[in-house]
Amino acid sequence: MIERFSIEIPEQSIQDLKMRLLRTRWPDEILHAEWTYGANLSYIKSLADYWLHRFDWRNTENEINSYPNYLADIDGVRIHFLHIKSRDKKAVPLIITHGWPGSFLEMMKLIPILTGSSTLSFDLIIPSIPGFGFSQKINVPGGNLWYIAGLWNKLIKELGYSKVIVQGGDFGAGISTALAIRHPEIVAGLHLNYIPGSYLPYLAAGEQLSEEETLYLQSAEEWFKKEGAYAHQHRTKPLTLAYGLNDSPAGLCAWIIEKFYGWSDCHGNIESVFSKDELLSNISLYWFTETIHSSVRLYYENMKEPMHFLKNDFVNVPVGIARFHKEEPFPPRRYIERGYNVQYWTDISRGGHFAAMEQPALLAEEIILFTDIILKKNR
Repeated sequence: MIERFSIEIPEQSIQDLKMRLLRTRWPDEILHAEWTYGANLSYIKSLADYWLHRFDWRNTENEINSYPNYLADIDGVRIHFLHIKSRDKKAVPLIITHGWPGSFLEMMKLIPILTGSSTLSFDLIIPSIPGFGFSQKINVPGGNLWYIAGLWNKLIKELGYSKVIVQGGDFGAGISTALAIRHPEIVAGLHLNYIPGSYLPYLAAGEQLSEEETLYLQSAEEWFKKEGAYAHQHRTKPLTLAYGLNDSPAGLCAWIIEKFYGWSDCHGNIESVFSKDELLSNISLYWFTETIHSSVRLYYENMKEPMHFLKNDFVNVPVGIARFHKEEPFPPRRYIERGYNVQYWTDISRGGHFAAMEQPALLAEEIILFTDIILKKNR
């Protein structure tokens, strides 16, 4: 069952947020530490002050509600999604999936580009992963990306589409990959701007990785030593972390903002890429829906069934890759091609992990070019 949905956060929830921000107990910091020890104290204070005195959630709410929002009951799981149809009757259906610490809000800048392109237009399906935003939290074990891919398969069919282009970054890349492996009959093409973090290609007995691939694995290990503490916490003890983040808006803000600073192509100035309103809209979504625990818990679930390809696991559908230069660590093409049928690849000199927010025009262009190739091959 699918029904229309409109977002309206209760006013008392907004006032509760403001009262909690007023009562924040701030930590100390090392003098001139900037971002060295984590989220910069002066910046988080300024952002919290803006959140308290100037940010207006109702503006975000109005923008979301200006698009068609729906709730679908898929196997007893409530899925929130946007479904924006192009005016073009030949529009291509495209499902785009977000990741952590983002949300469906990441895709807002893509909507007018992809539905109004004169070159190629799309019908957009933009779902919220279960446990994120307005989608239902999964409170039983097993809600991993393979399971979610199964939900997406049924949602796509429920919407009446027989073939779709599938796109994703972060968790969205894993869900999209799982969809292409388990349900290739509905996937016309797979476009990724990230390779799933747990991806491990199948190697036959005696097969060796190249020097480039080995160096990549070493660099990835070094990256996780320096930057991966968050993921280790998420996939081992997510509930312990959630007590603080679910109770303190300043704490939640710092935990998420550090990643937008560190993973984006912002050159040390986060607001050169994102506005305060964009950052706080995303954080407010996590706050109002109380989904920080259910979202990071996905790391734990994925750890139990990682994307380690077996002998017969291969993404046979055509695959396009947009490699934004600040997206790190990113495997070399040969390593990816061990598990993916890569037909299109572009190295992009600008942009990072949050490509849809940082460089929406570039990402949209890549999706359009890749889809055009798929359509021409199928004519």
